[in-house]
Amino acid sequence: MNLSTNIDAEKLNALIQISLLINSNYSDLNALLEKIVQSAMDVVGGDAASLLIVTADKKNLRFEIALGPRGIEAKKILVGLNGIAGWVVKHSKSAIINDVQNDTRFDSSVQETTGYVTRNMLAVPMRIKTECIGVIEVLNKADNQDFTLNDLEVLELFATQTALAYQNASNYKQSQEEIIRLQDQLTQEQGYHTLIAESPIMLEKLAICKRIAVSDASVLILGESGVGKELIAEQIHLNSDRAGEPFIRVNCAALPEGLLESELFGHVRGAFTDAVADRKGGFETANKGTIFLDEIGEVPLFVQAKLLRVLQDKTFEPVGSSKTFVADVRIIAATNRNIEKLVEEGTFRADLYYRLNVLPIYIPPLRQRIEDIPALANFFLKKFNKAVKKDFAGFTETAMSAMLAYHWPGNIRELENAVERACVVGTPPYITEDALFFTTNKTFVENPEDKTLKTAINVFKKQYILSVLEKNNWNQTSTAEVLDIQRTYLSRLLKELDIKEK
Repeated sequence: MNLSTNIDAEKLNALIQISLLINSNYSDLNALLEKIVQSAMDVVGGDAASLLIVTADKKNLRFEIALGPRGIEAKKILVGLNGIAGWVVKHSKSAIINDVQNDTRFDSSVQETTGYVTRNMLAVPMRIKTECIGVIEVLNKADNQDFTLNDLEVLELFATQTALAYQNASNYKQSQEEIIRLQDQLTQEQGYHTLIAESPIMLEKLAICKRIAVSDASVLILGESGVGKELIAEQIHLNSDRAGEPFIRVNCAALPEGLLESELFGHVRGAFTDAVADRKGGFETANKGTIFLDEIGEVPLFVQAKLLRVLQDKTFEPVGSSKTFVADVRIIAATNRNIEKLVEEGTFRADLYYRLNVLPIYIPPLRQRIEDIPALANFFLKKFNKAVKKDFAGFTETAMSAMLAYHWPGNIRELENAVERACVVGTPPYITEDALFFTTNKTFVENPEDKTLKTAINVFKKQYILSVLEKNNWNQTSTAEVLDIQRTYLSRLLKELDIKEK
């Protein structure tokens, strides 16, 4: 083809600009492809355009880009290979059709779903070597005109550029993902988590973490259950001079009072009935590093006294021993409770509180930082895609809108559970609102005819208590506060209703 004869200067310039764009930008594949498809649509004078990619199973096409009056609706549709686009993929040939409605290859399913009527169209294959990986379509030539062979030749050139862009950007993306994967693998091997932050308020919190990391002063992290307090503690440690040393986590609410003392300070053989050998505690194990005391508000008073001594004198003795150890450890504590209220009630030492509260940092709930929700949801989607061996491309707009509107009382932990559940019950290519908020919680009350009132009440009690326990990370003290009952009564209910942590 003679470019100077068949393609005018404006179209040639558009192709040159796309070529320059391809060679300068690999970081945002979707934005790059959208610019190419938009330029192709403008150059050949179409009303709508799309880029469809062959799915991994080679059985369908999904809309990677969809521009025009019904583009948003089209992107939600999975297209079979029985239509015109499918014909292009199967034969790896271009098609110019100026009477689409009467073409035997035309599949009207997209038209019926979106309400957008196609009069005429161009469809050209995107090839990488000999493989057709997708199709570019331009629909409805302006002013009711027919598409020409010249239009088709121009679009074929755009398709060549698009395939090159897709391959280069995909290779770049894969290399970046491999770097991130290796970094995450190293981090996970060391027991750390990935922290996702997009909202201004969380970016500010991360900046604070870096500033306070340089100090060895105690940190008290405050916030609701499930907001990511442990991840914040990890960030402080990883940005400190102690980053290469141990980071020891102790959940103070997960252990009985006697065992908590041993978990923190260790014990010697014979210190108590089950102490058959010497055991290092968290403070000794964390030497030169950081110890993270989660749910610090649950620590009993006699253990608080020993913690205070560590903070004041940097010394402690293991349970059953008179040998004094020096604790070269930074202490980071966290709680979802109102410590000042506990101090007033006499269940938390004021002097310990003041020692811990040197550098306080409050982590807001997810409902106050909704900008984080899309990034978190996509992070979890990628994680569970692999786990359930499905290929979800993302979330529908209604699903994402629902996530942004929901108040997430369980915070990030609840969001993670919702995405995992949606991956299990949902069907690709997109997570829908129904799948996201699907629940299998059925009560006997739905079929009450064969149940007594007492049974129905107990079923409701069990379901409700389980819900509150999960939202409070199975912290019985916090759960009792939410339920407005005594913790001792909650313990009795757990036994009566046979509620056990999974």
